[in-house]
Amino acid sequence: MKTLYQTSATVTGGRNGKVTSEDGVLALEVRMPKELGGSQQGYTNPEQLFAAGYASCFDSALNLVMNKEKVKPKEPSTVKANVGLLPDGSGGFKLGVSLQVEIPGIEIESAQELVEKAHQICPYSNATRGNIDVQLEII
Repeated sequence: MKTLYQTSATVTGGRNGKVTSEDGVLALEVRMPKELGGSQQGYTNPEQLFAAGYASCFDSALNLVMNKEKVKPKEPSTVKANVGLLPDGSGGFKLGVSLQVEIPGIEIESAQELVEKAHQICPYSNATRGNIDVQLEII
């Protein structure tokens, strides 16, 4: 299968380090959040980065589905990804995700169908399926 797009990011220092994309557009420091024992505020962390990526990818998939089905919301859709870090029961950790989706002017039943279809084509959804519990919520 032909790769449509590929990129990379490099991290030095783990949760208390630096993240840089190969093109330099993404260049920031990450820190352990206070909730996990960190002392720094004002920095991002891996969970926030994952939430941002998932939300933007899912909203793009949703817009692709709406475009194919000729659905025109009153205003642009929004997706909020809530990402939680959870113990996995064996001393490690796992992620949990809740996607809150709003499609203004579209009935709940129709919105639910569109969201389910987007969940089937979104690369993040496909990558996490069977590995991460993802809840879909229409708001």
